[in-house]
Amino acid sequence: MKPKGLIVSVQAPEGSPMRDPHVIAAMAEASLRHGASGVRLESPEHIGAVRRRCPQALIVGLWKRTYPQSSVYITPSWQEIQAVWAAGADVIAIDATDRDRPGGEALAALVGRATRELGAVVMADVDSVANGLRAAELGCQWVGTTLFGYTEATAGQKPPGWDLIGELRSRLPADVGLICEGGIASADQAKQALSLGADAVVVGTAITGVDLQVMAYLARLAEAA
Repeated sequence: MKPKGLIVSVQAPEGSPMRDPHVIAAMAEASLRHGASGVRLESPEHIGAVRRRCPQALIVGLWKRTYPQSSVYITPSWQEIQAVWAAGADVIAIDATDRDRPGGEALAALVGRATRELGAVVMADVDSVANGLRAAELGCQWVGTTLFGYTEATAGQKPPGWDLIGELRSRLPADVGLICEGGIASADQAKQALSLGADAVVVGTAITGVDLQVMAYLARLAEAA
């Protein structure tokens, strides 16, 4: 199973009225009805809500949780992997950077268990070409540029990770799906990602990020005032 086309990230920040399972499920259904190939969802609660409302949906699931002494927060441990899978995800997205994980768990062990014990497709959220290639070697079937610009090693760099896509596509095995995620703000940019070699593009804030979009508009209007 390779990713294709548009995957819509349907998420909402903590404290937002949009962060309600029924609202998330409605936005996911609207995205799928209009042709999105899948949705990317955060938390078992939201994954379950969308699975019940859209039983045929392709769901990329993750769970953001923070642990002391580790900056890894996207599905960081085996506990989160199990919960995301049990909630109904088809693909489990995990942080696949080279940072230390909570409890000292090894990325290789987590990917191995997810593929062997659960039979899950694993999406590696990475920040560099090296980490993307390593993730594929460990057994991740999808690689995404999700964390480019969001790790200590890429601090100060702004997504999308255009420079990662071409090199990853040329060096990854042909059967590994490549996804451009992070910073895609327009349909033109989404098209550019595919033209550079991505199999699919994940778009979130530009489509479903009501809270952040309103704040961005107001900030620009304040400049004019």
